Amino acid sequence: MTADRKSIKVKIFGSEYPLRGDSEEFTRNVATYVDEMISSIHEKIPEQPTLTVAVLTALNITEDLFKEREKSREMATMVRGEIEKLTEFFDTCLHD
Repeated sequence: MTADRKSIKVKIFGSEYPLRGDSEEFTRNVATYVDEMISSIHEKIPEQPTLTVAVLTALNITEDLFKEREKSREMATMVRGEIEKLTEFFDTCLHD
């Protein structure tokens, strides 16, 4: 973290928040994603209190995160397997 991070004002679900981040663009993208998710959930269940909508949004975003982490783990495992195959292949070629 750098000490020169500036405050960035973003709007999420109608409220303005001052955020700090290493990249203004990244911070704005994250805030936009959260705003879009919370608005989408609120459209589906407009009668629910804001806190309920926020919690459901957090659960949805966390579910997406967990799915992406699992995909990443699966991809890393697959890549390691392919590297092992290539290593064995090259070892065989070099020893023949």
